[in-house]
Amino acid sequence: MLSPFMHIIPAAVLASLLALPHARAATRDLAPRPPMGWNSYDTYGGDVNEAEVRANAVSMAKNLKQHGWNYVVVDFYWYFEHPEPDVILDSSWKDAVMDQYGRLMPAVNRFPSATGGKGFKPLADYVHSLGLQFGIHIMRGIPRAAVAQNLLVKGTNAHAADVADKKNDCDWSTVMWGVDTRKAAGQSYYDSIVELYANWGVDFIKADDMSFAKSAIGEEYHKPEIEALHRAIVKSGRRIVLSLSPGPTPLSEAKNVMKYSQMWRISGDFWDNWQSLRRQFDLCRDWTPYRGPNHWPDADMLPLGKLRVRGFKEHERQSRFTPAEKQTMLTLWAIARSPLMTGGDLPSMSAADLALLTNDEVLAAGQNSRGNHELFRRGDIIGWAAKANADGGRQKYLALFNTGDSAVMASVSAHDLGAKRSMLVRDLWNHKDLGSFAGSYSTIVPEHGAVLYRVQL
Repeated sequence: MLSPFMHIIPAAVLASLLALPHARAATRDLAPRPPMGWNSYDTYGGDVNEAEVRANAVSMAKNLKQHGWNYVVVDFYWYFEHPEPDVILDSSWKDAVMDQYGRLMPAVNRFPSATGGKGFKPLADYVHSLGLQFGIHIMRGIPRAAVAQNLLVKGTNAHAADVADKKNDCDWSTVMWGVDTRKAAGQSYYDSIVELYANWGVDFIKADDMSFAKSAIGEEYHKPEIEALHRAIVKSGRRIVLSLSPGPTPLSEAKNVMKYSQMWRISGDFWDNWQSLRRQFDLCRDWTPYRGPNHWPDADMLPLGKLRVRGFKEHERQSRFTPAEKQTMLTLWAIARSPLMTGGDLPSMSAADLALLTNDEVLAAGQNSRGNHELFRRGDIIGWAAKANADGGRQKYLALFNTGDSAVMASVSAHDLGAKRSMLVRDLWNHKDLGSFAGSYSTIVPEHGAVLYRVQL
C-alpha cells in the first residue's frame, strides 16, 4: 500500500524509489560460488584486441564452459588506440576515447564492432551467444581527458571538473582523477558509467585502483568510491559482479569489502614465480573468516600457458611455473575457494595446462566445499581441510602442500580431521581411489608440490 504522502514526491524520485527493491533483488546472490573465467591481462596487458577476445571466448566455450568457466573479461586501456606497454602513460591520457559525457569508449581500431557509438554491446552479444558472460576492467575515477575538456556529467548540470578530486589520483596510472562522491554529481558520474555498461550487457566489472592497503607509495582503500560504484550497480538493475583490485586489501576493511563487492584481491599482481605463490599461503589463511557465498577473497589470476604476448616491456614467454608448482597453485586456489580467473592465451594452451583447468573433481572442491581452513603447518608441510557438501560432514577435502625445496613425506591422521575411524582416500588430481587407511595416511609430496584428496571418515 502506498503512503498518502507519495503524491508530494517528484515523479522521477518516486519512480526511483519504487524501482529500488527490484534493483536490489537483481544484485543478490551474484556469486554464490567463486567466479571462474578468463581475463586478458596476463597475455595482452592493456593491448588486447577484439579478434583476440573472440578467439579466447571461442576456446573457453569449446574447452572450459562445460567445466563451469563462464566469464570473458577485457582488461585495462581498451579506450586507447595505441596503449603504451605496461602501466604508466604520462601524457597519453589525452588520447582516451570518450563520449560527450566523459565516459570511456572502446577504441574502434582495436574493437571494430564498437564503431558508431555501439561500445562493447556487439562484443558482449557475441560472448553471450556462446553461452558465456562478458566483463570489463575499469579504473577508479573520472578521465583526466574529460576534466581537461570539462565535459558534462550525464543527467546533471555539473561538469567533470566539478566532481574531479585531483588530490586523489592513482600512483601507477595517469589516466584518471578521483571522484568526489560527497557531491551528488560525483555519484551521478558513477551512475552514468554503470548505466552505459548495463546497456552494453556487461556482467562483470573489475574495478582497479580501489582496494589497495595504505602503503609507502600512497595507495589506499578507497571506501567512498567503492560504495559509490556499488550503489550505481544496484541502481542499474543489472546483475553485475563487482571485483575489486589491486591488493592487498586491508583486513581492517573486511566487513566493508564483503558488503560492497563480490570479490577482492588479497595480494598485489600475482605472477609465475615461486616466491609469489609461497606468499599466497599466508594471505589465504588470513582471509579465512571472510570467505563465503557472494564474498570471495581473490588470490588473483592463474598465469598458465603463453603470457605477455603484447602490452608489456618484457618478451613473450610460457609460464615459468614447474608442473608441480602449477598443481600447487590450482590446489591452493581450490581449497581456499579463491575465484579462478586464468590469464594465459586459451587457444594456444597446452593439453597439460587445460587438464589442470578442467579437472572436475578438483574444481568441485573450490566450488562446493565449506569450512575451508588451514589445518596445520609442520615444517615445510602445510595442510588445509574443508567439509564436502555431502554426508553430514563425514566427507572432507584434504590438501597437503610441500613448500620446501626437496620431496618430503607428509602424514595426516584421522584425528587431524576430527575423527577416530579409518579413512577412505581418493586422489582427486589422478581420479584414483587409494583405499582405506587405519589411523593415518602418508604420502611423498614433491618439492613445491601438492596433493588433493577427498576423504571419507
